[in-house]
Amino acid sequence: QVQLVESGGGLVQAGDSLRLSCTAFGRTASRTMAWFRQVSGKERECVAVISWDGAETYYGDSVKGRFTISRDNVKRMVFLQMNSLKPEDTAVYYCSADRESFGPLDSSVANYDYWGQGTQVTVSS
Repeated sequence: QVQLVESGGGLVQAGDSLRLSCTAFGRTASRTMAWFRQVSGKERECVAVISWDGAETYYGDSVKGRFTISRDNVKRMVFLQMNSLKPEDTAVYYCSADRESFGPLDSSVANYDYWGQGTQVTVSS
């Protein structure tokens, strides 16, 4: 069983930075991990994905060059460094773990079985 707990969300101004953290309980060291975000009434959007060993990453077009995903398998944590935040980055951010071990990078919601409760990020203009 895997449990994920996000932290680090908050209210910031446009141009500010924020770092989200995800603490994992259970076996996640061999799983692809990802951050998604969702605005009320819209579909969940893939923000960033990182391979089990951290060697590969994927970013959604809207965050490329501004966000960085990383992980520390010893501490069982995944991070999302968000720079140059924009009002359109406002959303609930979710940490997720792939259903398979040693799987490929994947941005599809359907392939992630484990989700945190979400953390709100609000960017004011």
